[in-house]
Amino acid sequence: MVVAIDGPAGAGKSSVARAVAQALGFTYLDTGAMYRSVGLAAERDGVAPGVAAERARIELGERVLLDGEDVTEAIRTPEASEAASRAAADPAVRKALVAQQRRIVADGDWVAEGRDIGTVVAPDAAVKVFLTASPEERARRRAAQIGADVATVLAEQAIRDERDANREHDPLAAAADAVELDTTGLSLEQVVERVVALVAAARAA
Repeated sequence: MVVAIDGPAGAGKSSVARAVAQALGFTYLDTGAMYRSVGLAAERDGVAPGVAAERARIELGERVLLDGEDVTEAIRTPEASEAASRAAADPAVRKALVAQQRRIVADGDWVAEGRDIGTVVAPDAAVKVFLTASPEERARRRAAQIGADVATVLAEQAIRDERDANREHDPLAAAADAVELDTTGLSLEQVVERVVALVAAARAA
């Protein structure tokens, strides 16, 4: 079974997906870490993101490894977020990483989060959730996570949202059959409970 969790930056996808996977005994797939790693590799090596996507050896788990180096913290900086957004707009990057992601979730039970899991990577996912939150709430969460100024994060977030929503290939959008869940004002536990309930309903159907 695949549980697809999509949504914009700061909606809580990573925290929710990780907690849902733990609650269900599923494996968590952080596709955002893949794009961040490619963006970081492109910046470091001075190559096009598509070239970096073909070369990079990314290992996901408790820590994220890029060509054997632990980049768990390095890919969470504002600069890495910007590089990831640029990489995700590159068709060559999307083609390479989507193919990898499809192979990964083809077998087993997964909770996969990203921007296009329910629409592109796993359109047949048993459960699709599109997480949202107000721009202010998303910026506040992100700022607290990385220790940055909320106003600065809000401005950068607006640019990234515009790029994600209007990119030519696989723009950010909720799948037609996704359950939209606004996490503004909800605790992590409350959101996880709702997603786990959706999985239970899907299993019972």
